[in-house]
Amino acid sequence: MHPNQTFRQASRETNLDFARGRGFGVLTTNGDDGPMMSHIPFLVSEDGAFAEFHLVRSNPIARGDVTRAALVVSGPDGYVSPDWYGVPDQVPTWNYVAVHLRGHIERLGPEHLRGVLDRLSARFESELLPKTPWTADKMTDEVLEKMMRMIVPFRLVIETVEGTHKLGQNKPDAVGVAAANEMRAHRIGYETRLLADLMSQLNG
Repeated sequence: MHPNQTFRQASRETNLDFARGRGFGVLTTNGDDGPMMSHIPFLVSEDGAFAEFHLVRSNPIARGDVTRAALVVSGPDGYVSPDWYGVPDQVPTWNYVAVHLRGHIERLGPEHLRGVLDRLSARFESELLPKTPWTADKMTDEVLEKMMRMIVPFRLVIETVEGTHKLGQNKPDAVGVAAANEMRAHRIGYETRLLADLMSQLNG
């Protein structure tokens, strides 16, 4: 996380909403041999108290006794050229959005697994409307049961929420907007356009 508090003014709820909207991150823990990381889809509860997810049973995190963890959620990011500001004496930088959810992991009982799976698939299928949402009911019982034996449900009980929204807030508004406009003109792709939009919103 960038230490400049200028980039860390977003509220807990704003950061939770960002993590909730992304729905994918890196679960990180400390293992006996060093850091352990797993890239996972997740679902943040409505009250922001926890994030639920599942791991493959063979995952070292699932097999271990680690309880402390952080879930790192990255948003759009991109290089910012000094030329884009339109004023002298600037240096290159990288703008980005990231949220860290810290807390402790709880391994859930097998009776919770189907609910976790159903809620996760419903969350992401909802973004594909008007497509008829996929549900686990479309699977045969035998195949579904076999798949479920391979995974374990968990939740991260969220204790602290940190967010960095480094979007040029340390520049004059007109300079930040100029950089956002240049980013749109020179970079291609959904993530870069989203980053430029966020920069414009905060500096406009």
